[in-house]
Amino acid sequence: MSKNGGVNQPGSDLFDAFADTALRWPERIAAESPTSTLSYRQLALSAHQLAAALGDRPGPVAVSAGHAPETVVALLGVLAAGGTYVPLDPAFPLERQRRMVAAARCTALVGAAGQAAALGLPHVAPVGEPAGGERESPEAVTVEPTDPAYLLFTSGSTGQPKPVLTPRGAVSAVVGSLRGLFGVTPEDRVLQFASLNWDTCFEEILPTLTSGARLVFEPEAHSASFPRLLRAVKRRGVTVLDLPTAFWHELVLHLAEDGPDARLPSCLRLVVIGGEAADPARLADWSRLADSGRIRLLNTYGCTETTLITHAVDLLGPDTPEPGRPWAAAERAPIGRALPHVDELLTTEGELLIGGPALASGYPGLPETTAERFVERDGRRWFRTGDRVSRAPDGVLTHRGRIDHEVKIRGIRVDPTEVETALGAHPRVGLAAVTATTLAGRTALVAYVVPRGRATAAEAPLSPEELLRHLREFLPEHLVPSRLTVVPDLARTAGGKIDRAASHRLHGSTGTSTSTATFS
Repeated sequence: MSKNGGVNQPGSDLFDAFADTALRWPERIAAESPTSTLSYRQLALSAHQLAAALGDRPGPVAVSAGHAPETVVALLGVLAAGGTYVPLDPAFPLERQRRMVAAARCTALVGAAGQAAALGLPHVAPVGEPAGGERESPEAVTVEPTDPAYLLFTSGSTGQPKPVLTPRGAVSAVVGSLRGLFGVTPEDRVLQFASLNWDTCFEEILPTLTSGARLVFEPEAHSASFPRLLRAVKRRGVTVLDLPTAFWHELVLHLAEDGPDARLPSCLRLVVIGGEAADPARLADWSRLADSGRIRLLNTYGCTETTLITHAVDLLGPDTPEPGRPWAAAERAPIGRALPHVDELLTTEGELLIGGPALASGYPGLPETTAERFVERDGRRWFRTGDRVSRAPDGVLTHRGRIDHEVKIRGIRVDPTEVETALGAHPRVGLAAVTATTLAGRTALVAYVVPRGRATAAEAPLSPEELLRHLREFLPEHLVPSRLTVVPDLARTAGGKIDRAASHRLHGSTGTSTSTATFS
């Protein structure tokens, strides 16, 4: 590994890129929150102190991930030690956390001592502000591009969290592309908005901290109030927002209520969206805003297995041929062109395959699943995205649906089978079908459940509320259906398999259920 010499050089490690930035701008603020600020020098020293506490090559390290600079210190500290970062949301059900640390084979947990004890892991305390007398950072552990950087979990068909292992070289390849795509400079202030348990957060953190820019933590951004979010953006001088498309849809609706004169903070120059298809109606609303010609609206596409963003396109704003043009409400939004580090291949069925240096290593402990999704074509390795696309003459791709049954909920890919498996673990559930529909303008999971046998005289009938309590013991919120319905039967295909879509058509609005409940 090169030593702090090549922030923009191909092949340089992502921690080298950060360390080089800290050497160039040691006194610039790297991260700020309402209660603290960390300069680049302080952030680098804190990361190295944590690395020393972890020891060389500690393996997979769980980190209690929350919206705070301490999580970024933990991320960088694990990388500096040559370990594998495994974010763990303390709000997840305890059983879910246990399965995750077992699948990842975590050796320790950085964060809350109580969380570490509950998971049976050695506890490593977060590192406080470094002593003022320290002026130089020790060298990071020597690593290779094939060494793991982080391990995240996606939804899988087995009913268990599915680990995805991403090597350091893959992340390094992407970060260089994203710095160019976003045009990040030392003058930028980037809001840390995404959950620190999902890879979108790395789009915010890594281009920022390898460019000398400032990462902004702001609790008001998570207040569920758009006026408070926009005031915080203005107050903190945020220039870059990276938002899940579903959240952006709601923001646009809020702005549209104020009419065409609605204004966004003048400091904002770039809004990045991604995670699911952009609604043409919301794009039309955005194009009518007073600031739509000034602010870049960048649509992005990528999978956890292909490391952050692989495709992007400016939908509206100054980098489009017609910055102020209106968007037609029937005009489908493309997902964009491949970034410089990405190879792409379209099969005869229209499935998008991704190749290049940014592919994940695979699914640890799941060789058959890895072989199914990571395939060889003409001696090269590709990831099967499961997304069907079409290519325009100018090379821009447009999404045309899935070739499988996976769906996007809050921008997170979900396999309904995982939710069905969790429902099936309830002793009173006989059959379950889970699919996605639109509720209150959002894509949401809905579940249809057939009870096992009949309730005895001493038992109350199986209720959606009972099923909800059961699911919340095992699944994070994005996997819990927004609507649960107890039904007498499910629709089946001609071959006898449960038909999710037909079950939804049968029971979604016909009143055949014995009980149903919608949860916010």
